[in-house]
Amino acid sequence: MRDFHSPGRSAVFAENGLCATSHPLAAGAAIDILKRGGNAMDAAIAGAVLLGICEPQMTGIGGDCFVLYSRPGSPVQAMNGSGRAAAAAEAATLRGAGLTTVPLNSPDAVTVPGAIDAFCKLSQTEGRLGLDALLAPAIHYAETGVPVAPRVAFDWQNDADTLQGSAREHYLFDGAAPKIGQIFRAPGQAEVLRRIAKDGRDAFYCGEIADDMIATLQARGGVHSREDFASIAADMTTPVSGEYKGLDLVEHPPNGQGATAILMLNILKHFDIAAMNPTGAERVHIEAETAKLAYDARNRFIADPDHTSRLDHMLAPETAARLAERINPKRAMAAAAPLSEAVHKDTIYITVVDKDHMAVSLIYSIFHGFGSGIASDKFGILLQNRGAGFTLEEGHPNMLAGGKRPMHTIIPGMLRKNGDVTMPFGVMGGAYQPNGHARFVSNLTDFRMDPQAAIDMPRAFADGRVLKVERGYSDTVRQELADLGHDVTIPDTAIGGAQAIQIHSSGVLEGASDPRKDGCALGY
Repeated sequence: MRDFHSPGRSAVFAENGLCATSHPLAAGAAIDILKRGGNAMDAAIAGAVLLGICEPQMTGIGGDCFVLYSRPGSPVQAMNGSGRAAAAAEAATLRGAGLTTVPLNSPDAVTVPGAIDAFCKLSQTEGRLGLDALLAPAIHYAETGVPVAPRVAFDWQNDADTLQGSAREHYLFDGAAPKIGQIFRAPGQAEVLRRIAKDGRDAFYCGEIADDMIATLQARGGVHSREDFASIAADMTTPVSGEYKGLDLVEHPPNGQGATAILMLNILKHFDIAAMNPTGAERVHIEAETAKLAYDARNRFIADPDHTSRLDHMLAPETAARLAERINPKRAMAAAAPLSEAVHKDTIYITVVDKDHMAVSLIYSIFHGFGSGIASDKFGILLQNRGAGFTLEEGHPNMLAGGKRPMHTIIPGMLRKNGDVTMPFGVMGGAYQPNGHARFVSNLTDFRMDPQAAIDMPRAFADGRVLKVERGYSDTVRQELADLGHDVTIPDTAIGGAQAIQIHSSGVLEGASDPRKDGCALGY
């Protein structure tokens, strides 16, 4: 039980359904869908699409999604809603121009959005209410407006310089980022969503809406075609999983980086984490060294599913054992050099469990803040820069090439115990996400924390060549880490955000939501 003398947040308990996400309006819309007879998939889609209006710097219909979902007695299923590079895209072209990475704010970084195709398919195959009902909340708020929340305003200000061309007209107010409480409207997106509600995915990927996106990209030198958009298709795939102290961590497979979280936990098994101070330097150090090794493996192996060939090796216990032997408890190692511009902090996550205990874990993003910064001229659809997740290294499995999916940072998670799903959860924060998954699971198992306490815990992350340590840690811990050889810094922005719903054996649902975001858990 938390200390009620101290600032904090209570978990939310409910029986008939629960949603946890990063914005209250989206959580409320999801619960409304459940009350109308929709199931968890209906609610998750409705809330996710609305989050693109509530948090446009984080996500939107110009982005991608990954989804894990399950029903009692059935295996966890996975939907890959990530898009692909244009067929004409070539790493050699960029290398020939003297580039070593895909430029973040260029058409070269724009992969075709995959989320809308995924949402349409999941609504049809798994939902009850139909697209028109699910998109109605987002259409309403896109037209009437959403007051800008505090964390959203903070991010908007930080990322406003990314916006270029017509995106500045669609997402700035007289050239400036909005203030807290200012009303943001997106009438162009309302029209797009109305057409999708009426005519399905083809309304987005064919015709005037697709032409708007394609023309905007081609005017800036993009090589995208009508066929690139028309041919995008979300795919069902098989999750991967790993065990840690009685819990199975279920992750989306490549091109997502979920296997990195499983590898981290496999390495951490070789250390007595439970005997450490949960907020002490020893734990941070071991976790940071583990992350360096696991992320190095990620950079080597994870790519488009058709090009990932070493996944079994990455998840093998022997691999983790050999890597654990490389960790010096008394000294920090050098960090692995990244192979792409894959580090970012901008994502939304939503999880919903309904009265029948259907569970949905959905993550949805445009990658960096405001994505590429390019918005379609007419409708104002912000286009993701997921292509910056590719490398330009010749022969690498994650090398940019036409029609390929890039390595993705966004990963939904689920926990199972004795074969049953007990908790859908997600940790936002770009590259931090596998580290966040591993820490969350460790908090639950090694330190017996409830989900809200596990989310509230201060975070640290070996991000490239620096160790980011939140202000929740003491200066003594930071100094101890520096003495071990870490380049310690306090990040300006809190590390990530998280949401979770625990399904108790009694049938009661327990929702937890990260105070690092504006959101909450709601139930009924």
